[in-house]
Amino acid sequence: MSTDQSTPAPKRLSASLEDYLETIFHIIAEKQVARAKEIASTLKVSRSSVTEAFRSLSQKGLINYAPYEVITLTPAGREMAKDVILRHRALKDFFIKVLAVGEKIAEEGACKIEHAAPREIIDRLTKFVNFIEQCPRGGNDLISEFSKYCQTGKIDKESIAHCLKK
Repeated sequence: MSTDQSTPAPKRLSASLEDYLETIFHIIAEKQVARAKEIASTLKVSRSSVTEAFRSLSQKGLINYAPYEVITLTPAGREMAKDVILRHRALKDFFIKVLAVGEKIAEEGACKIEHAAPREIIDRLTKFVNFIEQCPRGGNDLISEFSKYCQTGKIDKESIAHCLKK
């Protein structure tokens, strides 16, 4: 197996390569090692696609890769994978908690948007969710009322007035 690469990590990867990093991270967290077969199965791609992605990620200094060996993340690869996961979770939380979107749609949307959204927007969404949950003039009551509004198209003025009195 190759050793940690010293190549500096790129600032931005393709959505596909980010998905590989995220998948590798999760498999390693669950099983301690990642193998090409598991990654191909999880991402529903061919083994040749996995090999191509491994070569690219290895050249970028994000994974340690040698044919037929387990795959490990370099420190830069671990950091980049954590960043992708953070963006995904922040978006999914926002979609579920604030926009009152169902789990499945929130997951699909987060998967698509996580690759394109700038870090500043993700950070702001995270702060907004934290703020709205803790704000005495909003909080979970306001989020709940917004969810009801999304489902019915009607505002319960009495409930909103209660939220605003806090």
